[in-house]
Formats: sequence, structure tokens, C-alpha cells
Amino acid sequence: MRKDCAAVVLAAGQGKRMQSQVPKQYLMLEGKPVIYYALKVFQESFINRVVLVTVPEDIDYCRKQIVEKYGFDKVTDIVAGGKERYHSVHEGLKAVRADYVFIHDGARPFVTEEILERAYECVARYDACAVGMPVKDTVKIADIDGFAVSTPSRDRVWAIQTPQVFAYDLIFQAYTALIEKEQELLGQSVKITDDAMAVETLTDRRVKLVEGSYENIKITTPEDLQIAKALLC
Repeated sequence: MRKDCAAVVLAAGQGKRMQSQVPKQYLMLEGKPVIYYALKVFQESFINRVVLVTVPEDIDYCRKQIVEKYGFDKVTDIVAGGKERYHSVHEGLKAVRADYVFIHDGARPFVTEEILERAYECVARYDACAVGMPVKDTVKIADIDGFAVSTPSRDRVWAIQTPQVFAYDLIFQAYTALIEKEQELLGQSVKITDDAMAVETLTDRRVKLVEGSYENIKITTPEDLQIAKALLC
């Protein structure tokens, strides 16, 4: 029997690299907001409920123009996020409780049921997993002056995506510790950029990588939006 699963979908980003007044997750993609596509997949999947995290001034918009308009009745709560991504995740986690929680960026419209299934199988075994794909290009590690200092083996390097999925108690423990130690970590120049890093840094648990899709792109720049339109065709 499948355990209770919830999702935290993040829609609080401002999308400065998109060069648009409209946050990237609300840009129109073939007549619907970018975030619609991810929410539709969660709505039609085994996920039992969804918490949507956005900026305070967009809560009413999300409720009326996305959740109610498209009938996403699995979205049980819309909460205000924070200054950084990890603040928003923490707020989302406080609003939900489940055996497993799927944390997903609303600007990734091409998550699929198959990705969710693979992630569930992985988290059920390891308690912590992150979706991603092996990189296709050679990667260089640079020093502060921009000179290449090392070349990691390409077959060991992954580009990480979302969702990232965890046993609830584990990820809540990690984010609670992160908020408590935030200033200490910043003083050490440690900036937590994804959920897996929170677990890696603040618990003793390892995060298993699970295959996502090369099409599971994040809409970050105007070029990404054009690629997304092509993928929908």
C-alpha cells in the first residue's frame, strides 16, 4: 500500500533572469500559466495534497486564477514564502504533513507521472532522493579567477532537477536546523541552494539520485520559454 504523499510547489521566485515584469511561473505558455502544467500533473497523480508557496501579494491571484480556475482541488493551502528559496520551502513544510513530501519548482512544467513514480520508489527505499540527469557536456571546476582547475568525470556529474523527495521528518528536521543556523552558515559562505543540500549539510543522511528527464527543464530565461513551447508541440 502506497504511503501518504504530499507536494510543496514553489511559486515565489521573481525570475530576474527572465527580464519580465511577470514572475516566470505565471508567464503564459500556450495559453496557460507555466505553473499550471506542474500542478496538473500533481492533480492527476497519486499525490494526495499540494501546498502552493508564493509571495504574499500573489496569494489571491493563485487562488482565483490558478487553483479555482483550473479546478486544482488537491491544492489544500496557499502560503506566503520568504526571502530565499529555503525560507519558502520551510513555510511550505510547516503547512503540510505526510509520510513523504515532494518539493517541486513551479517553473518546471514538464514533470511527469513517470518521474513521480520513480521518485516514490526511490524515497520509499532511501528516505531522501533528488531527481536529475547525468550531464551531457564536460564540466570544468574553476578557481575564483576563472581558470579551470579540475575536470570531474562526466559520468559522475548530474544536473539536479525537481521534485526532490524526502521522508517528512527528515526534511523538516533539516530545514528547521537550517533556519536556526542560517547566519552561522552564511558567515561560512555556505548557501543552501536546494533541498538535497539541506539534508546533506544538516543531517547525516545521504541523498540518492534518481533519473528525471532531459525535458524536465526549468523556465529561467526567455530562451527556456521558447524551448518549452517547442516541447509542448
